[in-house]
Amino acid sequence: MVDVAFGSVPTPLGDVLAAVTPDGVVATVFQDSDAARRRLLGRLGVPGVDDPARTAHALDELAAYFAGELREFTVPIDWRLMSTMQRRVLGALYETVPYGRVTTYGDLAGSSGSGVPARAIGSIMGSNPVPIIVPCHRVVAGNGLGGFSGGDGVDSKRWLLTLEGYLPPTLDWEL
Repeated sequence: MVDVAFGSVPTPLGDVLAAVTPDGVVATVFQDSDAARRRLLGRLGVPGVDDPARTAHALDELAAYFAGELREFTVPIDWRLMSTMQRRVLGALYETVPYGRVTTYGDLAGSSGSGVPARAIGSIMGSNPVPIIVPCHRVVAGNGLGGFSGGDGVDSKRWLLTLEGYLPPTLDWEL
Protein backbone atom coordinates (compact mmCIF):
# COMPACT_ATOMS: atom_id res chain seq x y z
CA MET A 1 0.00 0.00 0.00
CA VAL A 2 1.22 3.49 -0.85
CA ASP A 3 1.18 6.22 1.76
CA VAL A 4 2.09 9.90 1.94
CA ALA A 5 4.30 11.83 4.34
CA PHE A 6 3.85 15.54 4.96
CA GLY A 7 6.28 18.26 5.87
CA SER A 8 6.31 22.01 5.60
CA VAL A 9 8.85 24.77 5.28
CA PRO A 10 8.39 28.41 6.29
CA THR A 11 8.68 30.81 3.34
CA PRO A 12 7.90 34.47 2.70
CA LEU A 13 4.68 33.24 1.04
CA GLY A 14 3.58 31.14 4.04
CA ASP A 15 4.33 27.64 5.26
CA VAL A 16 4.62 25.57 2.07
CA LEU A 17 3.39 22.00 2.48
CA ALA A 18 5.02 19.12 0.62
CA ALA A 19 3.28 15.75 0.30
CA VAL A 20 5.72 12.97 -0.56
CA THR A 21 4.95 9.37 -1.53
CA PRO A 22 7.64 6.70 -1.88
CA ASP A 23 7.80 7.76 -5.57
CA GLY A 24 8.34 11.48 -5.00
CA VAL A 25 6.59 14.79 -4.34
CA VAL A 26 2.94 14.34 -5.23
CA ALA A 27 1.73 17.79 -4.13
CA THR A 28 2.80 21.15 -2.78
CA VAL A 29 0.42 23.63 -1.19
CA PHE A 30 1.17 27.27 -0.42
CA GLN A 31 -0.52 27.24 2.99
CA ASP A 32 0.00 24.20 5.21
CA SER A 33 -3.07 23.31 7.26
CA ASP A 34 -4.86 20.28 8.63
CA ALA A 35 -7.59 20.87 6.04
CA ALA A 36 -5.05 20.87 3.17
CA ARG A 37 -3.56 17.63 4.45
CA ARG A 38 -7.01 16.01 4.75
CA ARG A 39 -7.92 17.10 1.20
CA LEU A 40 -4.73 15.55 -0.18
CA LEU A 41 -5.25 12.31 1.71
CA GLY A 42 -8.79 12.18 0.31
CA ARG A 43 -7.61 12.78 -3.25
CA LEU A 44 -4.89 10.17 -2.97
CA GLY A 45 -6.98 7.66 -1.03
CA VAL A 46 -3.95 6.63 1.01
CA PRO A 47 -2.96 6.94 4.67
CA GLY A 48 -0.66 9.61 5.98
CA VAL A 49 2.52 8.64 7.80
CA ASP A 50 5.10 10.47 9.86
CA ASP A 51 8.34 10.09 7.88
CA PRO A 52 10.67 13.10 8.20
CA ALA A 53 13.40 11.25 6.30
CA ARG A 54 11.12 10.96 3.26
CA THR A 55 10.24 14.65 3.22
CA ALA A 56 13.72 15.99 4.04
CA HIS A 57 15.01 16.28 0.45
CA ALA A 58 11.91 18.12 -0.77
CA LEU A 59 11.87 20.47 2.22
CA ASP A 60 15.60 21.18 1.92
CA GLU A 61 15.18 22.04 -1.76
CA LEU A 62 12.12 24.21 -1.17
CA ALA A 63 13.94 26.10 1.60
CA ALA A 64 16.98 26.60 -0.64
CA TYR A 65 14.77 27.78 -3.53
CA PHE A 66 13.02 30.37 -1.35
CA ALA A 67 16.39 31.51 0.00
CA GLY A 68 17.51 32.18 -3.58
CA GLU A 69 20.09 29.36 -3.44
CA LEU A 70 18.48 26.72 -5.69
CA ARG A 71 17.73 27.11 -9.38
CA GLU A 72 16.78 23.56 -10.34
CA PHE A 73 14.84 21.02 -8.31
CA THR A 74 16.19 17.47 -8.29
CA VAL A 75 13.62 15.91 -5.99
CA PRO A 76 11.59 13.21 -7.79
CA ILE A 77 8.00 14.02 -8.72
CA ASP A 78 5.11 11.60 -8.36
CA TRP A 79 2.80 12.57 -11.24
CA ARG A 80 -0.18 10.42 -10.14
CA LEU A 81 -2.58 13.30 -9.36
CA MET A 82 -2.36 14.52 -12.95
CA SER A 83 -4.40 13.46 -15.94
CA THR A 84 -2.57 12.40 -19.08
CA MET A 85 -3.12 15.87 -20.59
CA GLN A 86 -1.98 17.67 -17.43
CA ARG A 87 1.12 15.52 -17.30
CA ARG A 88 1.91 16.24 -20.94
CA VAL A 89 1.57 20.02 -20.53
CA LEU A 90 3.10 20.28 -17.05
CA GLY A 91 5.85 17.86 -18.01
CA ALA A 92 6.74 20.03 -21.01
CA LEU A 93 6.80 23.09 -18.75
CA TYR A 94 8.98 21.31 -16.17
CA GLU A 95 11.46 20.13 -18.79
CA THR A 96 11.74 23.23 -20.98
CA VAL A 97 11.27 26.44 -18.96
CA PRO A 98 14.25 26.99 -16.64
CA TYR A 99 14.67 29.25 -13.62
CA GLY A 100 14.40 32.94 -14.47
CA ARG A 101 12.62 32.35 -17.79
CA VAL A 102 8.98 32.40 -18.75
CA THR A 103 6.78 31.13 -21.54
CA THR A 104 3.33 32.24 -22.62
CA TYR A 105 0.19 30.16 -22.39
CA GLY A 106 0.09 30.07 -26.21
CA ASP A 107 3.73 29.05 -26.57
CA LEU A 108 3.31 26.27 -24.01
CA ALA A 109 0.22 25.07 -25.85
CA GLY A 110 2.35 24.72 -28.97
CA SER A 111 5.51 23.33 -27.42
CA SER A 112 3.67 20.69 -25.38
CA GLY A 113 2.17 19.18 -28.53
CA SER A 114 -1.04 18.75 -26.57
CA GLY A 115 -3.42 20.36 -29.04
CA VAL A 116 -4.88 22.26 -26.09
CA PRO A 117 -5.72 25.93 -26.75
CA ALA A 118 -3.95 28.64 -24.75
CA ARG A 119 -7.05 29.33 -22.61
CA ALA A 120 -7.12 25.69 -21.50
CA ILE A 121 -3.41 25.87 -20.63
CA GLY A 122 -4.41 28.41 -17.97
CA SER A 123 -6.81 25.89 -16.46
CA ILE A 124 -4.09 23.24 -16.41
CA MET A 125 -1.73 25.66 -14.68
CA GLY A 126 -4.45 26.45 -12.13
CA SER A 127 -4.88 22.76 -11.31
CA ASN A 128 -1.15 21.99 -11.02
CA PRO A 129 -0.81 19.83 -7.87
CA VAL A 130 2.94 20.53 -7.55
CA PRO A 131 3.33 24.32 -7.89
CA ILE A 132 6.78 25.83 -7.36
CA ILE A 133 8.58 22.57 -8.24
CA VAL A 134 6.57 22.24 -11.47
CA PRO A 135 6.84 25.98 -12.16
CA CYS A 136 3.40 27.12 -13.34
CA HIS A 137 4.36 30.62 -12.14
CA ARG A 138 6.66 30.78 -15.19
CA VAL A 139 3.68 30.76 -17.58
CA VAL A 140 2.49 34.27 -18.39
CA ALA A 141 -0.04 35.92 -20.63
CA GLY A 142 1.09 37.53 -23.87
CA ASN A 143 0.14 40.94 -22.43
CA GLY A 144 1.09 40.60 -18.75
CA LEU A 145 1.49 38.17 -15.89
CA GLY A 146 -1.83 36.38 -16.31
CA GLY A 147 -3.45 34.63 -13.38
CA PHE A 148 -2.17 32.46 -10.58
CA SER A 149 -4.10 30.24 -8.19
CA GLY A 150 -1.34 29.67 -5.62
CA GLY A 151 -0.75 31.58 -2.40
CA ASP A 152 -1.97 35.16 -2.71
CA GLY A 153 -2.67 34.84 -6.41
CA VAL A 154 -0.83 37.13 -8.79
CA ASP A 155 1.11 38.70 -5.90
CA SER A 156 2.68 35.30 -5.20
CA LYS A 157 3.43 34.83 -8.90
CA ARG A 158 5.07 38.26 -9.00
CA TRP A 159 7.13 37.41 -5.90
CA LEU A 160 8.36 34.10 -7.39
CA LEU A 161 9.28 35.73 -10.71
CA THR A 162 11.12 38.48 -8.81
CA LEU A 163 13.01 35.87 -6.78
CA GLU A 164 14.08 34.23 -10.04
CA GLY A 165 15.24 37.56 -11.49
CA TYR A 166 12.67 37.68 -14.29
CA LEU A 167 10.98 40.75 -12.77
CA PRO A 168 12.87 43.61 -11.14
CA PRO A 169 12.34 44.00 -7.40
CA THR A 170 10.01 46.74 -6.22
CA LEU A 171 11.08 49.11 -3.48
CA ASP A 172 9.30 47.05 -0.84
CA TRP A 173 10.45 43.61 -2.05
CA GLU A 174 12.12 41.39 0.52
CA LEU A 175 13.59 37.90 0.23
